[in-house]
Amino acid sequence: MLLLLNFILYAVGFLKHGKAYKIFTIYLLVLIGVQAAAAILMRMKVSNLFMSHLYFIGQFISLSFFYLALVKDQFQKKAIKIGFVLVLITLITQYVLKPELFFKFNLYEIFITSFLLIIYATFHFYNMLDEKKEFYFINMGILLYLFGSTILFLVGNLTVNFSKKFNLITWMLNAALIVVYHLFILYEWKISYFENKKKKL
Repeated sequence: MLLLLNFILYAVGFLKHGKAYKIFTIYLLVLIGVQAAAAILMRMKVSNLFMSHLYFIGQFISLSFFYLALVKDQFQKKAIKIGFVLVLITLITQYVLKPELFFKFNLYEIFITSFLLIIYATFHFYNMLDEKKEFYFINMGILLYLFGSTILFLVGNLTVNFSKKFNLITWMLNAALIVVYHLFILYEWKISYFENKKKKL
């Protein structure tokens, strides 16, 4: 529900704001699409594990463009572009050579996409020391969520062999991280767009 609410709130201002704002709104739409498809497959009692790849790759692509639109330093821009190309090339190669990875958690995919996004978010935090604090709370939410969820997903393959209770705890923690992440996104909208709009009025 929070994801849908955030998308609606950000979509309302889609045409009024800059490139980074638009890309982030599209990112929220991508998340809705992946989540909806996964829910439909689950109701059809079809394994939706492969949707995790669309989630991680879709998130990586969307947020890479988001940070590319935010950073101004040429070294940082080049680093994001190089990282983007190398990750996609290695993932495509990996799935071509080992298609069976498509049906389980890909530890390399989880680590490399999340790790690079954490670096990009750190770039933005560093830049905000001297620049306008744009998307400050969203950036903080991304860092907290990626740090936590990456650890949980990296043990995803291991928890398959553990008890159902342990698996449930793992997924509950991830669900809690997602809620916290979307609360940061909602707070960003409230502080940066809703309250600023009220001040202008």
